[in-house]
Amino acid sequence: MEKIIVNNEKNLSERIDKFVLEYFGDVYTRSFVQKLINDEKIFVNGKSVKASYKTRMGDEISILDFEIKRLEVLEQNIVLDVVYEDSDIIIINKPKGMIVHPAQNVYKDTLVNALMYHCKDLSSINGVERPGIIHRIDKDTSGLIVVAKNDFAHKFLGEQFKVHSIKREYVALVHGIIKKSKGLIETNIGRNPKDRIKMGVVQKGKEAITEYKVLRRYRRCTLIKCKLYTGRTHQIRVHMSHIGFPLVGDPLYGLKKDNIYKEGQLLHARIIGFVHPKTKKYIEFKSNLPEHFKNVIENLS
Repeated sequence: MEKIIVNNEKNLSERIDKFVLEYFGDVYTRSFVQKLINDEKIFVNGKSVKASYKTRMGDEISILDFEIKRLEVLEQNIVLDVVYEDSDIIIINKPKGMIVHPAQNVYKDTLVNALMYHCKDLSSINGVERPGIIHRIDKDTSGLIVVAKNDFAHKFLGEQFKVHSIKREYVALVHGIIKKSKGLIETNIGRNPKDRIKMGVVQKGKEAITEYKVLRRYRRCTLIKCKLYTGRTHQIRVHMSHIGFPLVGDPLYGLKKDNIYKEGQLLHARIIGFVHPKTKKYIEFKSNLPEHFKNVIENLS
């Protein structure tokens, strides 16, 4: 069972189904959360409520354990931007808005649905819901993701992620003018105790290291590149917000009133590099900024 305390003013008077949906992230649908409420899997202050219940300060929301049924992943003929492919791996340039893999009540239009159609062989290590998936990037983060086509490749690449030897470089647009040309952020990241929907810099979290370098300064924003030395959930988004430069468009860690972009964080996974599982040679791939990102930059002064 999980418990969440409503202690953030922006969550007040919010429908309970919407509040819980945001807590879960993008892996469920609103109708599924409403079913959990109707099935009395979600309580407020120890009592069952309707999905229309409006949250109040101090409400204790309890989410009981519920069974997650394994999914039959549907193959979908979704066009993929394939950057590279061989018998062991496939590199995809994921568009903004695409979820990486199916989860409870999210059955279609994910990267995995498209991969199942495109590739007849994917590693089985993560089961039927996540075949081939070694790492993820957020729904509204665009860019490169490597997928394993067999178990050997999955284990080989997985070990590189484990020891943080994978090269991952991102480009982000942040609010504010960063005066330093570069910097290193070293903190611990874990679940935010004051807002369980978010991650945060917390003492008992896991080590997180991000290096950033300024690419260009605008009147109100700074374009940066970030290199990850660890791979924590929302790492760049949390770190940049922590030092006072939240990502433009970020609905969780950004500004409440974002007058530049409001459709998801402007974050792009530009470079990924690793040792190939078969050749044992280092290979690296690079992706250009997507159109929605470039359009925002072109309109900045």
